Order: sequence, then C-alpha cells, then structure tokens
Amino acid sequence: MKKIVAFIIIGVLALAGAVFGIMSFEWIDTGKVGVVYSMNGGVKDEVLTQGIHFISPFDKVKQFTISNEQLILSKDTKEGSEEDESFKVSTADNASIAISFQMSYRFKDESVTDTYKKFKGMDGEDIVDRRVKTVLKSKVSEVTSKYDLMEIYSGNRSVINNELTKYLNEQLTNEYGIEVLDASIIDVHPDKTLEESIQKRLNAMQEAETAKTEQEKVKVEMETKLLQAEKNAEIKKTEADAEAYANEKLSKSITQELIDMKEMNAREKWGWIEVQGADAVIADTKEK
Repeated sequence: MKKIVAFIIIGVLALAGAVFGIMSFEWIDTGKVGVVYSMNGGVKDEVLTQGIHFISPFDKVKQFTISNEQLILSKDTKEGSEEDESFKVSTADNASIAISFQMSYRFKDESVTDTYKKFKGMDGEDIVDRRVKTVLKSKVSEVTSKYDLMEIYSGNRSVINNELTKYLNEQLTNEYGIEVLDASIIDVHPDKTLEESIQKRLNAMQEAETAKTEQEKVKVEMETKLLQAEKNAEIKKTEADAEAYANEKLSKSITQELIDMKEMNAREKWGWIEVQGADAVIADTKEK
C-alpha cells in the first residue's frame, strides 16, 4: 500500500513538473513583444521579443503588436451579410453621414509597459477592441466636423485623410501608446433621404458649373469681338495715317516751280486757253 501511495505521489509530482515545465515557455509571435507581470514583483521593465522564452510559471505575459496592423470598420456589402461596423460622423453643415474607416497602426515598443500598467493588464488586442474602437467615432468626428457634407462625400478626401492621420496619431499616442501610420475614410453610406439631398446638391453644382462655363464662353466671345474691332480700327487708323502722310508728301512736293513747269509743258502741247463768256477758245500758239 505504501508503495502504491509513493508511486502516486511520484506520478503527481512528475505530472506537476511537466505542467510547470510547459508553462515555463512562452512563445512571442512575429511582430509582437510580450510584457511580463510577476505575482511577486509586478510588471517587469524588460519586454520579451519574438521567439521562445523561459519564464516562471507564476508570471503572466501579454502581447502587443509593434508591426503594422490594420483596423477596418466598414459596412459589409456581401450578399446576406448583416455585419456592419461603419459609423456616423458629424459635418460642418450639421449633417450626419455613415462612413467606412480604416487605420494602420502599431503599439510603440518603448511604451508598452506603461500602456499595460495604465490599462491594468489588458493586452494590445483588448485595448484596441474595447477602448480604441469606442472613442474613434468621436475623434474622427472632431476632424470631419470641419468639413461640409459635400466635401466628405465627393470632395478632395485626401486632405481630410491627411488631417485624420495627423490628429489620431497625436491622440492615440498620448492615450494608448499607439502610433497611427495612416487613417482614412474609405467609403460613405448616405441613407435614402440624405442621398436624395446629395443628388440635388450635385445637380445644383453641375448647373452652376454649366452656367459658369456659358458665361466664360460669352465673355471670351465678347473679348474676341472687342479685340477684332480694335484691330480693325487700328488697321483703318494705319491706312488713314498712311493716306494722310502720302497727301502731305504730295502737297509738299507741289511747288510753284513744278506748277510753272507743268503749265509751260501744257502750253507747248495745247497752246493758250482763252475764256470769253461761256466759250473757251484754244489759241494755238505753238511755233509752226
């Protein structure tokens, strides 16, 4: 009987040793670090890097992502799917529109121990799921509320996304030790009423653009006609100036000597012209 009890004790101890041996090894996934909490020493300053580590069976390890991860909150458009993580944000013109959103992020490895302490033993995944997701709506709205509905729906969204990335990086780094690499609105989902309102605005914008184009066309046509009229006036002025110049040159060239010479030539050819009353008599005085 004693031998049986001894064998049982030895077996239990061996099994316990094996269990403790298994629990003494911790595998840290690629792109992650592990924060170690010891029951008798609290959170250790040194974090565990990728690979297998031997730890005390009384220690606990929580892993945090330090490589790039993506958080996507979108409306699943697959047929039959009811999953919808899109959320509504505010706009500058007091509208509200649902958006799909994505964010690339990572935990800052130099801050993970402080983050672990701040959130009382939660790992990185828990912090993102239970804390970050709950504040994203309000933080994204703080940016979108600076832009009106049409800017978010069909405007230059890259400007909004750049501001989102910068703002969320500041906020999440300070509060959660998370570095935001990229944040963007990837789609918008207006309801039927809002979609009709947006379509009316788009039509109005298109009509305004068409009217502006027509005004520009008329303006160009009028400017073209004005330029042509000015050109024609300039041509006429140039012609008039040329004619006046020619007349002036001609006038200056007609001297008394030239008149006398022409008169003499005419007399030599036609003789004298004598006028008596209404009759003119040409007296031939040419030498015979």
